[in-house]
Amino acid sequence: MSQEPKNRGFAGFVPLSLSEFETLTGQLSKLLSTQYAPVIIPGEAILGIEAMAAGIASPGRKILNVVTGPYGSLFGKWLERGGAEVVQVEVPFDEVVTADEIGRAIERHKPCALSFVQAEVVTGGSNPAEDILKAAREFNLITVMDSVSAVGGEALPVDAWGVDFVAVGAQKALAGPNGVSAVSISPRGWDFLESNAHAPRNSILSLLDLKPNEQGTAPVRVPPNIPTLEARALISALARVEEEGLEQVIRRHERAAASAIAGIQALGIAPWQKDSRYYSTLTTTVQIAGEPGLRIGQPIGIVAPGDGELFGQLLRINHFGANACRESVEEAIRTLAGLVNRDPEPSVEAIKKVWGE
Repeated sequence: MSQEPKNRGFAGFVPLSLSEFETLTGQLSKLLSTQYAPVIIPGEAILGIEAMAAGIASPGRKILNVVTGPYGSLFGKWLERGGAEVVQVEVPFDEVVTADEIGRAIERHKPCALSFVQAEVVTGGSNPAEDILKAAREFNLITVMDSVSAVGGEALPVDAWGVDFVAVGAQKALAGPNGVSAVSISPRGWDFLESNAHAPRNSILSLLDLKPNEQGTAPVRVPPNIPTLEARALISALARVEEEGLEQVIRRHERAAASAIAGIQALGIAPWQKDSRYYSTLTTTVQIAGEPGLRIGQPIGIVAPGDGELFGQLLRINHFGANACRESVEEAIRTLAGLVNRDPEPSVEAIKKVWGE
């Protein structure tokens, strides 16, 4: 006779405990070097980015929006949808913006806020965030950063840099899940949200509905929309980062990027980004002009074609997270060597040299 299966207490079906939720917010605060508890976003980080745009946009507000890739362009459209006057600082996607350009634009347009993407994984460039934020602080602007890709691959000391809004995700350098994310908000940022009569309430895009209590005491219950399995996966990912050490995680990404550059140059292929000072630590983008063999339609391992409008212009080596290692970079370079029918061994030796092996 068959018996009813016993409930073995599979942890995935147990609701997220208050202790686990406090662990998660504490881990994120430590990761971002901020004294303020971040807002946990119940979805992929694009939800937090759109929520930031919806929360700050309002008729009568002029916002300087930097476009160095597709996500900056999308953020500007969301700001316009909210009624803000949006002034774009836009450069070709194989370049990044400079702090001097930002300073001149601020002086000319006199915005109340500045928004930009820290690391552009789809273009392989990384904006000089610290310098840009310093320029913004000189004019007392509210600052908004999309650091979804940068976190874990670059420095991101939120309080020291004085950032007001920062969206982060775990699916890139942190090697975590993509179904839960976070937005860090400064006290000035909360004031900016609360002074906006057009900020969403009772909405999935409402950051105000998720605001921690001002007394700093623990919440009485876990927000009911936090995805339990994703939250636990993020706790585990952040624990691994703490165990390795954030500085070491960043150094590993820096070494992966440097070795990828060394590898493609040894193959006789050029990086797509123009200025070597601003190469991303998470992805290396590769010129495919004059190299018909590099025009692939589907990813091969961590080698991928360009996204959207960048398809057919570049290839991307996605050396982030668990793939920020010598073996993954070497495999990617061997893939490129096969596509252009060249000997990979000089490139492999160049990669090993960067890793000190």
